[in-house]
Amino acid sequence: MAGQQSRMTIEEVVRKVLRDEHADVIKESVRAVAQEIMEAEVSELIGAGRGERTEDRATHRNGYRSRRWDTRAGEIELQIPKLRQGSYFPGFLQPRKRSEQALVSVVQQAYVCGVSTRRVDQLVESLGLRISKSEVSRIAGLLDEQVQAFRQRPLEGRYPYLFVDAKVEKVRDGGRVARKCVVIAHAVHESGRREIIGLDVGEAETEAFWRDFLRSLVARGLVGVQLAISDAHPGLKNALAQVLGAPWQRCTVHFLRDLRGHVRKDQHDVLGALVRGIFTAGSLQEARQRFGEAIGQLEARLPKIAAMLEEAEDDVLAFYAFPAEHWSKLRSTNPLERFNREIGRRTDVVGIFPDDASLIRLVSMLAIEANDEWLVGRSYISKQSMATVLSAPKEQPLTMTIDDQEVAELVAA
Repeated sequence: MAGQQSRMTIEEVVRKVLRDEHADVIKESVRAVAQEIMEAEVSELIGAGRGERTEDRATHRNGYRSRRWDTRAGEIELQIPKLRQGSYFPGFLQPRKRSEQALVSVVQQAYVCGVSTRRVDQLVESLGLRISKSEVSRIAGLLDEQVQAFRQRPLEGRYPYLFVDAKVEKVRDGGRVARKCVVIAHAVHESGRREIIGLDVGEAETEAFWRDFLRSLVARGLVGVQLAISDAHPGLKNALAQVLGAPWQRCTVHFLRDLRGHVRKDQHDVLGALVRGIFTAGSLQEARQRFGEAIGQLEARLPKIAAMLEEAEDDVLAFYAFPAEHWSKLRSTNPLERFNREIGRRTDVVGIFPDDASLIRLVSMLAIEANDEWLVGRSYISKQSMATVLSAPKEQPLTMTIDDQEVAELVAA
């Protein structure tokens, strides 16, 4: 702040705020404390306090620039000090730049793996970065520690709803460019909050890969899954059944996309309106009635679409078994779409990743940021509403079959 407000002490600001009955005390106090922290950091950086005259100072102050800061206390407008020479960015805002640091580490990996200098220069320019190899190497090391901690953290509590999706990216592997899948597990915790609980990179969406990925989640503590939502990839569907044994919901968005792939473009809108009406029914009974009507209308003109509808009926209507207020949030993997778009926005800059680690690093940093935002934001589903799901009867322990009992008796004898 260039005016008198910036020269107030924290005590003066708080006292002023308390005199204003309409002010947000916490928010203004946080802003004042943050401002004082920045002033102290800048004074240390340049070697002189505000108004202090010293001969060995590094540079001088040069006004302020505004920067919005989203905090638990609300949105705060910070005034970040500027310098005549060099630059300053407050240390307490650095965690918000994780994903940018991850992009920096991609550059470092590109140098190590021998990607062309021209390609690296284009990447650096597109990111607006000016960095040395030693600096990006240091940043990559710090990021890898965070990535490992994030991907190996224990999962605590129950996760009734699990969404699983994959995104294809290009990665260099053994001298060739391979299309690899970034697989992401996104879940709703028993508290009602969303959380990205796992991610990995695989050669392809094979059943074995999915099975290992899901088992790694279970090993870290994933329990209580009552509905798994994904597209209809056979390997993923089979792995979900084998590892979790939970009911499966086929993503309705992917399903409609699949249907549209079998009709002319001028038929997309009509087909979309017909199918979407099924998923907005007020009850399972009404949805099944609309299903039957849609199949009846399509059997003559589009028999293949009618057959696809009939085959998928149970899979795309599984969400109706849960509370009505959850339906719109369970029938597709749309909760992951925004996150996937953010991944795409960053990976488009990179183009081809030099190795799996650099891709995992970037996506992990974005996931950490997303989890941070969800932690302090509104719950995806209210805790009170989640209670209706959590109070459902718990799974009973597996009982010994007759054959097993006979074997046990033989062993005991």
